[in-house]
Amino acid sequence: MVEMAGLLSDKQGQALLELARKSLVEKLQNKTCPLMHDEPAFSENAATFVTLKIGGKLRGCIGNLEPVGKLWEGIRDNAVNAAFHDHRFSPLSSDELPAVRLDISILSQPKPLEYKNTEDLLTKLRPGIDGVILREGGRSATFLPQVWQQLRSPEQFLDHLCLKAGLPQETWRQKRTGIHIYQVQSFSEERE
Repeated sequence: MVEMAGLLSDKQGQALLELARKSLVEKLQNKTCPLMHDEPAFSENAATFVTLKIGGKLRGCIGNLEPVGKLWEGIRDNAVNAAFHDHRFSPLSSDELPAVRLDISILSQPKPLEYKNTEDLLTKLRPGIDGVILREGGRSATFLPQVWQQLRSPEQFLDHLCLKAGLPQETWRQKRTGIHIYQVQSFSEERE
C-alpha cells in the first residue's frame, strides 16, 4: 500500500490527474478506459478518492477507504464512478466535461482515534489534516481533510458527518462513536 511516507511527486500527481480525465473522456466516448503501467509507484495498492467539481461546487465524489487494487486502477475507476455513479447526481454529460475540475486523493491507512469524551475528541482532531470516518450502529460516513475548508470547526464537521451517515447530528455528542482518522496526499487540476 502507498503510505504517506512514500509521497508522490507533483509530476506523478499530474499524470494521475491526466489518467482520471482521460478515463472520463473515454467513458463518454464508449471506449475502453486507459491503462497505466509506466510508474512503479502507480502499481502499489492504495485507497483513493476522486472528486469532481463544477464552478467550485461538488459534482461527484467516490472512493475507497481501503485499497481495492493498484493506485492507477483506483484513480481510473473512482473517476468514472464519481462522474457516472454518484447517486447524489445525474451522470456527467459531455457538455459538462470541459467545466469539471478533478481532485484526487491518496489515503493513508485509517487508524482508530482513541478519546475519553467529546471534549477530548474535539482537541484530538486536526482540522485540514485529518480525514475522519465516523461509525455508529452499522452506519458510517467519511469526510476527506479537504472538507475542513467548508466545515471549519470540529463540532460543525462532526455534526455534518453524522448527517451524512444518516444519523442525528448530535449523535457524536451523545455516544462514544467509532472514529478513525487518515491523511491524504491530494492533487488538483488548475482549471476552475
